[in-house]
Amino acid sequence: MNDSDTNDKVYIHEFIHITKQNRARYMHHMTANWSPIAQEQRNQLCYGVWGVVGSTGPWPQTVNMWEEDGFDGLASSFRLEFGNRLLQDPALEKWWAAAADLRSGGYDRIVVPHPQTRTIEQLCAAGAGGEVYAHELIKVEPGTAWHFLDAAMAGAETASSRTGWNLVGAWATAMRNLDECLLLWSIPTWEQWGAVERAQIRGEDVLPAKAADLVRDRERVLLVDAPLSPFRTGRQPSREDRTDWED
Repeated sequence: MNDSDTNDKVYIHEFIHITKQNRARYMHHMTANWSPIAQEQRNQLCYGVWGVVGSTGPWPQTVNMWEEDGFDGLASSFRLEFGNRLLQDPALEKWWAAAADLRSGGYDRIVVPHPQTRTIEQLCAAGAGGEVYAHELIKVEPGTAWHFLDAAMAGAETASSRTGWNLVGAWATAMRNLDECLLLWSIPTWEQWGAVERAQIRGEDVLPAKAADLVRDRERVLLVDAPLSPFRTGRQPSREDRTDWED
């Protein structure tokens, strides 16, 4: 990626708690029924929607990520959503009602990409998806998030050659003390995931560790693409994917 390709987007990252056996319905509702609206009204792209592999983290849960046109684009999106007495876009009342039956809450954060992180359009063009993904939340010393991400990006090629894991995204969490980072790895096969975990538990350094002295905690869960997630399909969800959720 050269300077002209520097990623100046901003991302919304969401952990969503799913009710009962509604995870598949919820993922479809977000990709097919929400994303086309968001693209048209907010110029917001679906970066990815995944199911969390329950054996590695909370369940049932999904992870959603949305790509905004920087903080100005996010500000416009927030104005559209919250610029009314209901604090909810009135045009989406039926959509929200349908979503409410599928989830019980969640936790969101705003994350800012390392400049070398590719956008979702670039990743789709490159065919960057995998059979499984590793999602890492890393707590670092306050003020050092960008230092850690620089080191992670510098070591990504070596890590990929050793493991087959591809670092497709690296972000710092906004609105806190530059003490949290997010890494997303695309893994071609389950076996390549298992080989890394086997090495890690034995204390072998196979993932970027140049800034290991900055790390206070590192938590990894596994994700699997929703059927209409762009990493899987190579495109954004469209109106042709939608269902009659308003009926």
